[in-house]
Amino acid sequence: MLSEDKLNQHPGLFGIKHSNRDFAQERAWGKNCFNSSFPASLCSYLYHRNLENIYLKLDYNLQVVHSSISTAEFYRINPTSDNLFYAFETQFTPYQQYLIGTIPGVDLVVQARDTGHCLQGVEIKLTALPDNTTCELSEKFYGCEIVVRPDTIVYLACSIVKIFKQNLESLKNLIFNGFENILDWTEPMSVIPQVPNMLKILDSIALSSLESQTPLLMQPIWKTEGKSPKLVDNCLDIFIWSNLAFTRLFVDLAKSETNSPNGIREIKKHTRTVIWLFKMILDFSIDDSFNHRKIIHNLSYNTKNDKAFAVSGRVTHTYMNSEVLRQPRIKKNDIKNIILGGGQNLLSPERRFDAIIYNSPDLFNEYSE
Repeated sequence: MLSEDKLNQHPGLFGIKHSNRDFAQERAWGKNCFNSSFPASLCSYLYHRNLENIYLKLDYNLQVVHSSISTAEFYRINPTSDNLFYAFETQFTPYQQYLIGTIPGVDLVVQARDTGHCLQGVEIKLTALPDNTTCELSEKFYGCEIVVRPDTIVYLACSIVKIFKQNLESLKNLIFNGFENILDWTEPMSVIPQVPNMLKILDSIALSSLESQTPLLMQPIWKTEGKSPKLVDNCLDIFIWSNLAFTRLFVDLAKSETNSPNGIREIKKHTRTVIWLFKMILDFSIDDSFNHRKIIHNLSYNTKNDKAFAVSGRVTHTYMNSEVLRQPRIKKNDIKNIILGGGQNLLSPERRFDAIIYNSPDLFNEYSE
């Protein structure tokens, strides 16, 4: 028998009391909304369960290591506070000062209701475990694909230059001479020879900033039985990437290519991301700001700019491998405590023909008509 409170409950998500989305409305449950609002709620639910998020940070060996971070520390406010406001798809305005032009929006900005101050800007990637590249492997090798937007690189650059805002000279000292040889940044053959130097400098910047690294990206995982759509019992958890740990996803790939026998022959997306990030930091060291749109648009190297780069589960497994990846801590029975008031009935998932066929094995019964 449901309690009267349960029966009278409006559609909503655990912990999200004040936000710029009205969860009583169906449009707040569309795919693009749900993929950021559900993770924000899950993060609050972890706090409710006295669990901390897995925090991926960079260490002095330039290796990604695992620690933990509470949702209160991550959000920079207690998630149970009535002063917490969830602003989805909003600009994190404290970073505007570093940019020429308007700052792009980010998936979630945590704000204080009383002052309107932005406390934390969060990029969110809700990822399936396993992905297509690891679903046929042993369960201990499962991994998640991450697809990264160009705007995420803008926020990454801002989070790094912020560290040097009061001491530009130290940043200039880290960026040694030689880049005047790049006469045309739009020409691959002019830029490629300098990529190894860019990688070394990005490493030096990271090593000098380890004590100042901050959360950048929230990566909730949802685990299924292989490539089927059926959730396993322990199916949900959250990894938080620091800004410096996140750089390893594309920096390490670019290093591997640079160190290969053939070296870099063309600018692939992960290498282009290295160039974007470096150019943003370089321009900031010179002008105290950078034009993110101009950099991304002009330095496309004949590759679409709809995404910065993508890495498969085989790549991310290296960094995320842990007991939590193998067995997430939140069970599928907990989902009813996160999605509230019949909110699941307002969901509008994509209807993919291949998914429908895959989930309709009776179509291939020889006796079916």
